[in-house]
Amino acid sequence: MPFEVVTIPCLEDNYAYLVNGPDGVAIIDAPEAAPIIAALEARDWKPGVIMLTHHHWDHVQAVDELKAKYGCMVMGPKEEEDKLPKLDFALTDGFSGGSEEGKCEVISVPGHTLGHVAFYYPKGGAVFTADSLMALGCGRLFEGSADMMWDSLSKLASLPPDTMVYSGHEYTESNAKFALSIDPENAQLISRVQDITEARAENKPTAQVPLSLELATNPFLRPADPSIRKGLNMDDNTDAEVFAEIRARKDNF
Repeated sequence: MPFEVVTIPCLEDNYAYLVNGPDGVAIIDAPEAAPIIAALEARDWKPGVIMLTHHHWDHVQAVDELKAKYGCMVMGPKEEEDKLPKLDFALTDGFSGGSEEGKCEVISVPGHTLGHVAFYYPKGGAVFTADSLMALGCGRLFEGSADMMWDSLSKLASLPPDTMVYSGHEYTESNAKFALSIDPENAQLISRVQDITEARAENKPTAQVPLSLELATNPFLRPADPSIRKGLNMDDNTDAEVFAEIRARKDNF
């Protein structure tokens, strides 16, 4: 069975994903039941598991309806078990399961929430980051600290650059405007922003990109870049301090 990812727009700007591999079909995050069910039925797929990245309502509210319909297991981060729908299996950092392209590794990426996890498929070449690393951005620090989020993003940034990053929201246009305010002379960013504008004009998703593109254009992954440091007057600060400043500026952008 080849590894296949299906992107499902949900709610106003959320994404859920279907992952179909040698071990069956997984749903990653459950923002809204109807579009997820429609995507499954269009392919005659039956999910075996729902995998949750964190506890926020717009990622979990369809769990009960989907589990009742399909009888699938529910997995999510152990650190947020008391805030999640009832889990059949609680996940911890470093846990892995599945085979071949379907082998999935759990990566702890706190910051947005304290127990947020990402799901990484090494042979599938995909990582599902929800509200940690986002296209041209990162999640707000609702529960964690800037240092915590920087550590999490650093983990994700160390994955192979050809890994496809699937994030949880279609925030790319607004993120792009902010990115240009931080990194205005980045030619690759300028080109990417134009591509995003054209794609969104046709209602095409833009929150699913190679990690290499994020590394080249996402200011939250680029606090070591000399031009960004110069623009922020932070030549002598640590990467974590520069990241914290970028996050603070985004909060007030």
